[in-house]
Amino acid sequence: MSSEIIKQEGNNISLRIVVSPEEFDKAINKAYNKMKSKFNISGFRKGKAPRKIVEMNYGVEVFFEEAINFSFPDAYEKALEEHDLDPVDQPQVDIEKLEKGEDVVFLADIEIMPDVLVEGYKGVEAEKNLYPVTEEDIEAELKQMQEKNARMVAVENRGIQEGDTVIFDFEGSLGGEVFEGGKAENHTLEIGSGQFIPGFEEKMIGMKAGEENIIQITFPEEYQAEELAGQEVDFKVKIHEIKEKELPELDDEFAKDVSEFDTLETLKADLRKKQEEQAAQRSDQELRASVVEKVTEKVSVDIPNAVIDRQVDKMLQDFNQQMTSQGIGLEMYYQMTGTTEEDLKEKMRPDAERTVKDQLVLDKITELENITASEDELEEEIKKVAEQYNQDLDDFKEKVALHGKKIFEDNVVLKKTIDFLVENATIMEKTIDPKQESDAEEVVEMISEDEG
Repeated sequence: MSSEIIKQEGNNISLRIVVSPEEFDKAINKAYNKMKSKFNISGFRKGKAPRKIVEMNYGVEVFFEEAINFSFPDAYEKALEEHDLDPVDQPQVDIEKLEKGEDVVFLADIEIMPDVLVEGYKGVEAEKNLYPVTEEDIEAELKQMQEKNARMVAVENRGIQEGDTVIFDFEGSLGGEVFEGGKAENHTLEIGSGQFIPGFEEKMIGMKAGEENIIQITFPEEYQAEELAGQEVDFKVKIHEIKEKELPELDDEFAKDVSEFDTLETLKADLRKKQEEQAAQRSDQELRASVVEKVTEKVSVDIPNAVIDRQVDKMLQDFNQQMTSQGIGLEMYYQMTGTTEEDLKEKMRPDAERTVKDQLVLDKITELENITASEDELEEEIKKVAEQYNQDLDDFKEKVALHGKKIFEDNVVLKKTIDFLVENATIMEKTIDPKQESDAEEVVEMISEDEG
């Protein structure tokens, strides 16, 4: 077998691959052994006719197609290795010459990853956002803990208020006829949760335990049940019980009940420490992402479509797993959102292209700076992952030995490469005002709602 590059234009390469008559004849023998049971020739039991007899009856070309399937893949892999080529997709193959007893010549057109020219990756300017933890943040988390540990107590001396939990019967009728799904007994509802038709919960406010009433509600025009959409209906309601949350006192006893601490002050100190750690982690992650973005935006590279397509497929697979874990398959997602797989792929494509570009640029910097993973670093990474997934370290190491360490090595090298870029960047710190951040999030939500 021999090969040569006969043309290269950018990332597109044409290879001529030559398979000798002897090598191709071996492939024909393999094809014969695979196919011989299909031939029924007079004078021979089925599958027992020699190769030459089969060729005499069906022509010398009878085994060529299957012989190509045997010979080309091996010859192609050797050609890639010989010329140190890493194609991004399957080759386009043509047969230039195929005759019995002569060299078989293949032409393979392939596309390779572009060589990335990375310059100016040291000293990029980036902002590091600092997120101070305030007393209000601690109080808000304590409030959540307080709500989580609240107990429900019955109310007897007042009417329903916002936030109460009510147990009641209801029966909905349209034109005097009870409609499907409009009736329930001992139903539990938190007033203000928005679980019922707009206006229903508001009209329950003020009713007392034991009271019965008729609530008139108009269904929304876009209601899913067409026979009820836009219709005015009557709901007969009977209140059985009203409950309100009774929040525990925020004191030392509360701290003992909900944590390992003996006093409220030590609990608050622990909450502050954890929030500060989370804020520092967020700050660090954002900085690293910002530095990578600043580096990659300096680079212009023409990424092959096949590579972006593969990344889109990976993202779609990850999204499918995420949806499935929530009990929603992709088909259900498409129905709920009124989209198709092609719509979702198109939406994912810009992120996929960014991800591929980032990886190309980081790989090139890794190569330029000769960044590698030491054995100690590799061991530490394996240990960290084992702890993250609550795996016995020795058992986990056995699995790693079985499946290979490359993914862990790649993780270490990627982290070290980004560490290198951050260490060589010009960082400007910026303290984020929590009030400004909150206002910004509200604006983003308003814009998202308008776009929806």
